[in-house]
Amino acid sequence: MPNLDNSLFEIGTLDQLATQDTPLHRIDPRAKLITALCFMVTVISYNRYDLAALLPLCLYPLALSAIGHLPGAYLRRKLLIASPFALLVGMFNPLFDQATLLHIGGLPISGGWVSFASILLRFALTVSAALILAASTGFTTVCMALGRLGAPRAFSTQLLFLHRYIFVLADEGQRMLRARNLRSFDGRGTGLRVYGAMLGQLLLRTLDRAQRVHRAMLCRGYDGEIRLNRRFRLRPADFAFVLGWLAFFMLARACNLPQLLGRWIMGIMA
Repeated sequence: MPNLDNSLFEIGTLDQLATQDTPLHRIDPRAKLITALCFMVTVISYNRYDLAALLPLCLYPLALSAIGHLPGAYLRRKLLIASPFALLVGMFNPLFDQATLLHIGGLPISGGWVSFASILLRFALTVSAALILAASTGFTTVCMALGRLGAPRAFSTQLLFLHRYIFVLADEGQRMLRARNLRSFDGRGTGLRVYGAMLGQLLLRTLDRAQRVHRAMLCRGYDGEIRLNRRFRLRPADFAFVLGWLAFFMLARACNLPQLLGRWIMGIMA
């Protein structure tokens, strides 16, 4: 049960961070969403061996987390939680791609290790961008921005409901765990059969709660669209935010900035 409480707290932390008042939080949600999507597309577009060329893009999450006063420890913890998925995707690359790609201090490095490191870096960049977007905007506002940008209403509404009512589902599960613990003695009531029955009961409770919530929404005039009291208005600062970052992404994608910097340093030293 403490683990479930901690999980609920972690889910709600992003929404708590979104209530801050910083220059990043004041940027229009549509501007931040467009910039984050362009950043992810730019990261994905790199070749699997372009490890050094990806490094300048680290400036985006680092700069936004600093401007938005977002806790780095929290973001790193979230990255570590999701990192096993990236490890599973690329862990076999060194076995299948053993051709030597470069040498570092006389040590041969195969293309598999380079592509594996590239997968981990791209994972860290894209997930960091998504976390920063949610932490500086709020999941509800992100869904509203998706709708304003032309995303299908059903898609944005389902995302919003998924986030909003996951707390209701977790609350039902928490009460069931508490009831089971109060009725369990000497290790009884903790087997797989009990958990299977609990999952079935949780499904029934979830369906019943969903029907009651839907009826309550209909009684309050729900017509399929979620409305906010906040009005979206693009300002010159929002356009500057988008155009400035897009220019940086295009520059980083068109030119290998670390390579150019290395050549410039070597030219000065020569």
